[in-house]
Amino acid sequence: MLLNKNKAFELINLLNKLIKNPKTSLKYRNQFTLLTSVVLSAQCTDVNVNNVTKNIYKKYYTPKHFADLGINKIRNLIKSIGLFNNKAKNLYYLSKILLERHQSKVPNKFEELINLPGVGRKTANVVLNAAFNKPTIAVDTHVFRVSNRTGLSNGKNPEQVENQLLKILPKKHIKKAHHLILLHGRYICRARNPLCKKCVINKICLYKEKNE
Repeated sequence: MLLNKNKAFELINLLNKLIKNPKTSLKYRNQFTLLTSVVLSAQCTDVNVNNVTKNIYKKYYTPKHFADLGINKIRNLIKSIGLFNNKAKNLYYLSKILLERHQSKVPNKFEELINLPGVGRKTANVVLNAAFNKPTIAVDTHVFRVSNRTGLSNGKNPEQVENQLLKILPKKHIKKAHHLILLHGRYICRARNPLCKKCVINKICLYKEKNE
């Protein structure tokens, strides 16, 4: 069962009133370092990524910097982050491609972003949203869980959830909907022991196991 558009509007409006200035918690210096941080954040907390990159970005913050470093030096810089071997390779080759094909600039088109190493649908949407102010919705585990619990979506995969959210949510809230839903999932609608009694959307939410 899904919420109708009026209920979806009410739900997102309540979250919007509660959560002020929703935005990514990743720290970055420019569009390239945002892209780098989002790639690093796969299966890793934003806090951990920020702790690692705060010193890196003081010295290395362009595609040329990372291309010049090479895979081994990048690996040593990010070795406290999960999946650092693959991520080091992705960041190196991603930087080379940006240098050689995009004049060292991060593309502002979805199709070009997802062709970069280590960049999937979620990463591309986060970058388009945060770096280029585009109305995209990135579906991570929090957004996927909350959307399906509340009745905003019944999608079986992130792309289905994304498409359903784009259809049901009010256009004026699309750009920040990802952050509103993500933050709600991170702090209230948690995977285990959701805080339903503290939830501002409890009466609208269709989650069958919620605590009234």
